[in-house]
Amino acid sequence: MNEILNKLSKSKFRSSFHLRKYMISYINEKGLSTIKEHAYDFINQRLAPANPKNDGKQTPMKGHPVFIAQHATATCCRSCLEKWHHIPKYRPLTQKEIEEIVTLIMSWIEKEMNSK
Repeated sequence: MNEILNKLSKSKFRSSFHLRKYMISYINEKGLSTIKEHAYDFINQRLAPANPKNDGKQTPMKGHPVFIAQHATATCCRSCLEKWHHIPKYRPLTQKEIEEIVTLIMSWIEKEMNSK
């Protein structure tokens, strides 16, 4: 995880994403386990299908901490998954890939929380 997070941090675009105060408050209020459940829900609904609805536009740029983490970790759409993580488009994600994506998202969130 540290290797990919380090690689992403070198991207001007990916490194521009950070958790805002209201997001940190939300995480503290809900707890990391609930945020992780949200991450699973979002990935399963918006990213896991072979042809996700509105691919490339399915992840908002604000609102929920998981959305910000998805952009920061290049797990926001199938094109970014293919470019950064070498996960091919046009086929459903495997359970292992979903697990790895959620782990990456949560690692980024925890790193952000610890840097504040």
